[in-house]
Amino acid sequence: MRFGDGVEQAIHSVVMLSALSADAALPAAALAEFHGVSPSYLLKHLQSLVGAGLLVSLSGPAGGYRLARPAEKISVLDIVLAIEGREPAFRCAEIRRRGPDPLPGVPTMPCEINAVMLRAERAWRSELAEVSVAAIAAQVAAHDQDGRVAARRCAFLDRRERRPAARATLMQGEAK
Repeated sequence: MRFGDGVEQAIHSVVMLSALSADAALPAAALAEFHGVSPSYLLKHLQSLVGAGLLVSLSGPAGGYRLARPAEKISVLDIVLAIEGREPAFRCAEIRRRGPDPLPGVPTMPCEINAVMLRAERAWRSELAEVSVAAIAAQVAAHDQDGRVAARRCAFLDRRERRPAARATLMQGEAK
């Protein structure tokens, strides 16, 4: 099985968004810039994440994306299903009923190939359901022994995250 590039981009983007300040948002263009990916391709996947209830999209000058719920409540499986869809990866077409000498009617025994593929799918889905975005962020932090990963992310967020409340306070202070 092979997932599309959108799955990787979506997972990285959601992990990045988990580091935002509470009231902040990050534009799609900033996420694309940070990860070095196509903004239009990433935007398509961010919209899928919004549709799945994983992200919130905010419009306006302080707009962008942020998590729709806590990172502990978003699993990797949630992201994969939002991007790839809920259909099983393997779809049995019952080819046993085709060819020059097909099995007649509906086979009485289940297709063992379909059964093994469904067991494998249940296993990987179960594994991905157990891993939250918060757990991934914690693993990244644990492996960042010299702090360079965190410093890069923090510096980027300091420059690019949008904070509606901070901007309103700043504008009020400038008006006085």
